[in-house]
Amino acid sequence: MSKEELQNTNQGNNDMVEVSVASERAEAVGGVLIAFFAALMAISQMVNGELEEEMLIAHNKVVNYSSWYQSKSIKESLKEGELDYLQTLLNTGMIADEKQFVVNEQIQETKRLIEKYGAEKTEILVGSANIAKAEWAQDLDGEMGKIVGVKEWEQLADEYDTSTKKFDLGMLFFQISIVLGAVCIIIYDNPKLQKAFITLMILFGIIGILMSVYGYMLAP
Repeated sequence: MSKEELQNTNQGNNDMVEVSVASERAEAVGGVLIAFFAALMAISQMVNGELEEEMLIAHNKVVNYSSWYQSKSIKESLKEGELDYLQTLLNTGMIADEKQFVVNEQIQETKRLIEKYGAEKTEILVGSANIAKAEWAQDLDGEMGKIVGVKEWEQLADEYDTSTKKFDLGMLFFQISIVLGAVCIIIYDNPKLQKAFITLMILFGIIGILMSVYGYMLAP
């Protein structure tokens, strides 16, 4: 073998060694990044699970408080019908004079109940915090001013829903990042392509982090 051929062989061997070292380095970086983004995805899943539970609670509260509101509306409607009936009897003159006092008392009591149910409906709808203390009419477990209104629960449910959707997007980007890292490890003896995959992996991972942080900030 000539001297020139020997030099070319040595150069080729050196190039192969450099490629192998660069490839191994890329594999090591890819493995570390996979572990890092997998850990972040696990944390995001845990937080997202808690937010989804809170969202379900809020949706259940919307249903329960809406039913409560409807029950008050039914009672109010029944009393309004009773009031119309009593006033009609009084106006027709069918009630004897000595009994009109009793009917008038019943009319005043019915009006009071109508006002009471109306105030309770308002508090159940908008919440105790959104009306004056003097207008509190509905207690919760014997305590006044503790009502969280239907609209407030709806807003909370919407906020939790928006937050969990951002977390879902964040986890999607984490998953893509991990897949890119796995591809980077599978590819061998192509450091340039491995570097490209690592760059994409980091990019998607950063997007996943930003989406998860944004989702956490949106949570109530």
